[in-house]
Amino acid sequence: MGTASDAASGKGRLREELLRRRAARSPAERASAATRVAGALSAGVAGAPTVAAFVPDETEPGHGLLPGALTRDGARLLLPVVPARGRELDWAEHAGELAPGRFGLLEPVGARLGAGALGAADVVVVPATAVSRTGARLGRGAGYYDRALRHARPGAVLVAVVFDDELLDSLPTEPHDVPMTAVVTPSGGWQALPAGHWDSERASSPQTPWEHP
Repeated sequence: MGTASDAASGKGRLREELLRRRAARSPAERASAATRVAGALSAGVAGAPTVAAFVPDETEPGHGLLPGALTRDGARLLLPVVPARGRELDWAEHAGELAPGRFGLLEPVGARLGAGALGAADVVVVPATAVSRTGARLGRGAGYYDRALRHARPGAVLVAVVFDDELLDSLPTEPHDVPMTAVVTPSGGWQALPAGHWDSERASSPQTPWEHP
């Protein structure tokens, strides 16, 4: 059995390789992926009263079409705000206007609601650089979402968004990792994940009526 440091080291090497691949993707590939991802997410969150999501940068799947695709069904949409200091994400309701924030990431301009606002979301759309078929997620390494997802309510659907070749059979995990319950890829669309394989507590949480089986 590997140690926590082994897992962290393995994550770092894999993350670097995956980010290199993303940077090398063509504009046509990114545009095609964005269209498919946006369609799958829009259908997948239909009926959810409150959705939390993010604004993808130009290398991430969904760039240019999210968050717009998630507001078509009239859901309340929360978007993250990176604080000036610290690594605890704030949240604000998306009312259509975005402005550059920390690291140049686009964020909503409305009132800040605090880290705990994520607990109101029925679905949380989570950025990732890779996801395993058992629900493990690999982020960018700063820990913003590791901290944020502690505020997600039990039973919330946690859906990661990745390119097709970033859905992997396995990933190194650490105790603080929060498993995903679904993943969206351009070709595969919305796919449920057996997150309970390595997190029995979350697996026992009640499902929402519209959650995908």
